Amino acid sequence: MKKLFCALFFILFTVNSFSQKIDYSVFAISDSLKDNANAVTRLDQTDITITSQRSMNIKTQRVVSVLNAKGQNDIDAFQYYDKSTSIKTIEAIVYDAFGKEIKKIKRKDFRDQSAVSGSTLFSDNRVIYLDYTPISYPFTVVYNCEIETSNTAFIPQEYFLRGHYLSVEKCVLNVTFPKELGFKKKEFRFSDFNIKKTAETDTQLSYLATNIPAQKPEDLSPNYADLFPKVMMGLENFHLEGVDGKATTWEAFGKWYGDKILTGTTNLPEETKAKIKALVGDEKDPIKKAKIIYDYVQKKSRYVNIAVGIGGWKPMLANDVDRLGYGDCKALSNYTKALLQVVDVPSYNTILYGDSYKKDIQSDFVSMQGDHMILAVPNGDNYVWLECTSQDNPFGYQGTFTDDRDVLVVKPEGGEIVRTKIYDDKGNKQLAKGNYSIDKEGNFSGTLAIVSEGSQYAQKSRVETFQPNEKEEHYKEYWDNINNLKLGKITFTNDKENIRFTEDVRLTASNYGAISGNKMIFVVDAFNQSSANIKRIRNRKNPFQIQRGYLDNDEIEINLPEGFSIEFLPSNYELKGKFGEYKTEIIKKENNKLTYKRSMFLNKGKYSNKDYDEYRLFMEQISRNDNAKIILTKN
Repeated sequence: MKKLFCALFFILFTVNSFSQKIDYSVFAISDSLKDNANAVTRLDQTDITITSQRSMNIKTQRVVSVLNAKGQNDIDAFQYYDKSTSIKTIEAIVYDAFGKEIKKIKRKDFRDQSAVSGSTLFSDNRVIYLDYTPISYPFTVVYNCEIETSNTAFIPQEYFLRGHYLSVEKCVLNVTFPKELGFKKKEFRFSDFNIKKTAETDTQLSYLATNIPAQKPEDLSPNYADLFPKVMMGLENFHLEGVDGKATTWEAFGKWYGDKILTGTTNLPEETKAKIKALVGDEKDPIKKAKIIYDYVQKKSRYVNIAVGIGGWKPMLANDVDRLGYGDCKALSNYTKALLQVVDVPSYNTILYGDSYKKDIQSDFVSMQGDHMILAVPNGDNYVWLECTSQDNPFGYQGTFTDDRDVLVVKPEGGEIVRTKIYDDKGNKQLAKGNYSIDKEGNFSGTLAIVSEGSQYAQKSRVETFQPNEKEEHYKEYWDNINNLKLGKITFTNDKENIRFTEDVRLTASNYGAISGNKMIFVVDAFNQSSANIKRIRNRKNPFQIQRGYLDNDEIEINLPEGFSIEFLPSNYELKGKFGEYKTEIIKKENNKLTYKRSMFLNKGKYSNKDYDEYRLFMEQISRNDNAKIILTKN
């Protein structure tokens, strides 16, 4: 599933120079901070000054020593801006490994471009960024920037550690604010890191983090944002898009957002209204009406990406989307809402974090959150969720981008935190049925029908959009256990009504069966061998999680070559545990035929680091059995 992005909040990693004295020589960095590091943050200081409900100044100085090419992205020298956010200063200075200045980079030398995909979208959202190619490694960059904004709704979250393979010498956060604005904060995961609160009063908050060593990623770990320390901040009395607002409860916040930000954005031309009414005709059922309109939006419009961190929460006017035929997630959701209003179908703008990695709105911290918008159409006591950026999704299908997470539904009476659709583990299923034959030379030919539903539909249906060479590459990777694979006819059936995707594939391979003397050996499970390569991690630190469970059921008829008899047949196998269940069965039939059955069920869940070795063993046992071989003897 292609990754979609759209902006609903400002990530203001902004900056300006301070009177700090730092030895820019890389040799001044302690060895403990160089271990496992591609870059070292020598100083990351952010000073946030909120002077009123409508004024915020943010200065940042970031000093980053880049040790190798992989650390280049850790410089993070970029800044978004628009009509509400101005950049007062932005600059960078580059030093060599010994701390000698080699280059000054002024604002005019930064790249400045639209923050929106596409070349003709009317938008004042822009990004300015450092585009520096080093002569050699290591080197150090001092990046300074200062911005001013009237949008006090978006106080940037402070991530004291911004990613893996990055260590931190010193990180400073200073925030000052008027007492009457109702400043609030929420701290996450401070206990395992060297972070001190150096000041906290009615008008000031300060933190100091020092000597945080680089963290290596561990397979199946939660996202780094759910592992590393951070602090969220917000105001109860804020300003957004020219409007003052309150964030005391979700109900009050949602009411304000609907009344003050969304009002007036859903007007449509009379010609469009008439077209929609004619399209819906005499249909009375609200969900069927919504389905007709969703199909209309998918055919008429296309998604454009406004980079994360820009664009505010006010969508483009529905009139403009109707005229231009494109927009970001807010614009397309709001446009769909406007069309639904024409035929008296209620729907609600819904704010969330959109990604295949599930992330909740923090329900106990009322503030501007989220980076994506979808639409909620009430259906009895539940909702039908519409992903309006997709031109391919079936109606009401969420897939893996917006499923199973807390979101904010904005109703006329106020906001409400709701959980989106949870796809049951056993509903995320793949059913495979087919056959293959082995001839006396060990050559393989087979046919297979794979039916995918639930979250597996999202993973499989994208293959339909691939170019021929991409399809071939996909299946050769999918069946990398079959050497010399050649693909025959491939057909797809995309049943969007029942959200079911079917792949019918014909394939052949030479020398699948290895012949030695009068014996032939081959792996029974040709079509669905477990590819989970679970690394051994000694002294694992992090918990691990299985984001989505699934169920695979296979039934394969096997035609053995004439003139051979079975010398060895793998035993039936069954495995049960906290992580799931696995079972295989081989049934001997007449005329040198076998039926192979395989069932694999995996539970989603969050597990302790102490459970990791047990999970690795569970998956290794499955992989070993999937690789079980049959031995034939020539008569």
